[in-house]
Amino acid sequence: MIKNDSKLDRAAQFRTRLTQAIKDANISQSALARAIGTDRSTLSQALTDSGARMPGAHVVAACAQVLGVSSDWLLGLSDRPETAADLVSNSFEVSQAPRALVDEQIFSWHQEAAGYKIRHVPATLPDMLKTQDMLEWEYGPHLGRTTQQAINASRDRLDWMRGAGSEYEIAMPLSEIECFVRGVGYYAGLPAPLRIAQTDQLIALSRQLYPRLRIYQFDARQMYSAPVTVFGPLLAVFYTGGHYMAFRDRQRIDTMSADFDNLVREASTTAREFPDFLTEMRALIR
Repeated sequence: MIKNDSKLDRAAQFRTRLTQAIKDANISQSALARAIGTDRSTLSQALTDSGARMPGAHVVAACAQVLGVSSDWLLGLSDRPETAADLVSNSFEVSQAPRALVDEQIFSWHQEAAGYKIRHVPATLPDMLKTQDMLEWEYGPHLGRTTQQAINASRDRLDWMRGAGSEYEIAMPLSEIECFVRGVGYYAGLPAPLRIAQTDQLIALSRQLYPRLRIYQFDARQMYSAPVTVFGPLLAVFYTGGHYMAFRDRQRIDTMSADFDNLVREASTTAREFPDFLTEMRALIR
């Protein structure tokens, strides 16, 4: 925020910003005066007075409403000209999410965050690390002909991760791997050969791509996280099952990043330990 040293400076900045807002809105002073319910001389004085005097709060608020800017911006209390409603609208969006992450929205977020650290808590195993057979088993009943899209999208994410220069940190609850290996819960009915092949792929990728890919496990009885991806400092996206809820305001992004980093700090299995842990768990597959 720009800080002014005197009432004179604040008044000068108010006049500058009011003049700019009038120009941007393509409205005449006479039309603005009529719209805010004051006479033109009052508005003219507000724009030309070289002293420290500023119009009353009701005039400032009325000008801001008509011109589509915030009163705080006109008064030099904010660097953002948007209204509070616009700031909320621009910082938050909801979009539909398909059963499998095959839409271009996800890929565009990855591309936008190229070079940044991407923090990810998946809903199941990370899609981009799944084998083709795993994707077909998981998404085939839901997607039909679009199963191949899910497979291609998964490959695209993995290829992107290899070449984009981004770091990927993935945190999963211990129970997710336990259920997967034993073929229970969400993974009930998943054939043992498929679980073995998927485990081998996870072991291989977590070794090959370390340290750019780091996978951690946390104890969900002590800590919890909804499925979420934080794309560097740019946005944080929650997955609700049917929709994505994307936040772009820095405060929420920082909060989600800190929550994720706490999962990593408290991880029961670190990224270095993950391949060996999976190797031991592999022996439980029946």
